[in-house]
Amino acid sequence: MHLVLEVLAYALDEAAEGSTREICVTLHPDGSVSVADDGRGTDTRRDSEGVWVVKPVIATRDVRFFGEPSAPSLPDGLPREGMSVVAALTAWLVHTNVRHDTAWSARYEKGVPVGLPVSVGAGGPTGTIVHLMPDPTIFDDHLDVDSLSASIATIEGPATIHLVDERA
Repeated sequence: MHLVLEVLAYALDEAAEGSTREICVTLHPDGSVSVADDGRGTDTRRDSEGVWVVKPVIATRDVRFFGEPSAPSLPDGLPREGMSVVAALTAWLVHTNVRHDTAWSARYEKGVPVGLPVSVGAGGPTGTIVHLMPDPTIFDDHLDVDSLSASIATIEGPATIHLVDERA
């Protein structure tokens, strides 16, 4: 659950800036989880060779939170540590970013980028999707939807959070 709350906090950071109104947390039948928001998407550009230059938010520690004794606690009572910790504790994580004119997707396995970000369809709704599979060698239990729902209910902020359980 902590991994999902950490990704949700990342989406809520953008909501605090006013660009996100809706966030959807989806529990997938394969055990993976996605967190999608309708924000503006991360401002990224291509280099001179057309390769996406992506902020290293997923692959580098977040100096605001990682190892900081004053890091805010998430609803599960554990301190916030950043997206790199989430990525490191997953078998895989796919970070997709959509803006009005550009879109890309990057894959990570156990926190390490796998290849370069690739272009995906742009022009649809903007936002960010983080889709992850918790590492089964670390986490041996399934996400408790009731506990997650209760934790989400405690979150106050500018965005509405929806929880969708597709596992049934």
